[in-house]
Amino acid sequence: MKTSIKKAILPAAGLGTRFLPATKASPKEMLPIVDKPLIQYAVEESIACGIEDFIIITGKYKRAIEDHFDTAYRLEEKLRTSGKEKILAELNKLNHINLAYIRQRTPLGLGHAILCAKPFVKDEPFAVILSDDVIDPEYPLLKEMIKIYEKKKCPVIALEEVPLSEVHRYGIIDGKSDGNVYKINNLIEKPKPEKSPSNLAIIGRYILTPEIFGILEKQEAGAGGEIQLTDALRRLLKKAPIYGYLIEGRKRYDAGDKLGYLEATVDFALKNKELSEDFKNYLIEKIKPLI
Repeated sequence: MKTSIKKAILPAAGLGTRFLPATKASPKEMLPIVDKPLIQYAVEESIACGIEDFIIITGKYKRAIEDHFDTAYRLEEKLRTSGKEKILAELNKLNHINLAYIRQRTPLGLGHAILCAKPFVKDEPFAVILSDDVIDPEYPLLKEMIKIYEKKKCPVIALEEVPLSEVHRYGIIDGKSDGNVYKINNLIEKPKPEKSPSNLAIIGRYILTPEIFGILEKQEAGAGGEIQLTDALRRLLKKAPIYGYLIEGRKRYDAGDKLGYLEATVDFALKNKELSEDFKNYLIEKIKPLI
């Protein structure tokens, strides 16, 4: 697939506090759903859109991410001599992509993490993917967002309807809809429910233009003492249009949350050809006494 979006930024410097103690010394992004870590799902989603250049923003204790995408010569040779060609092919299927790693020395938020990638992105439009927002691989969210970008030549952000009681956890937009596409009028970071302009939450998929870097360089800290991307987008909105794409149905899992992570694990296991039947039978037997 040919696309005008060639690069993707994957912020992966967060502390993963919601999964402590599991994330004390292991990156949250390496938590597995069935047999792949969260960050690999994000990479494969991007590859399906023709993106092959990745900038991963890391922090301390994140070396496991680099090791995961590196070549494992001993392991590969062992698989080769054991005739385990299927597993070997699975390990090697990402060998063609280009990866750069930048350390975010201070945890100053998503906006700052994106700013760290400026020297690699330069003057190109780019995608931002938060790997703990897991999207059903069968749902072409990023592809649809790229289509909108290629038509509008403006930033595009993914949206999801959330309960009003949860708007304080998200950036929320006010906008006018044309089907699933919204022309955004305003963005507010983590509003109180009574002051929220809608229940349309910004989720972890963005198509951004390089103009955002100049804004982020001057952006003051916002909610949580961090440089908030939503605040920078609100400033960008004064200079250029921004569009939102509302996802349909239950296609996104908040895998940064324990319940969302478990939901994603169950649903992905039920779609796995090798596991689905046995796992479904196990769940039925487990749930029967509770019904």
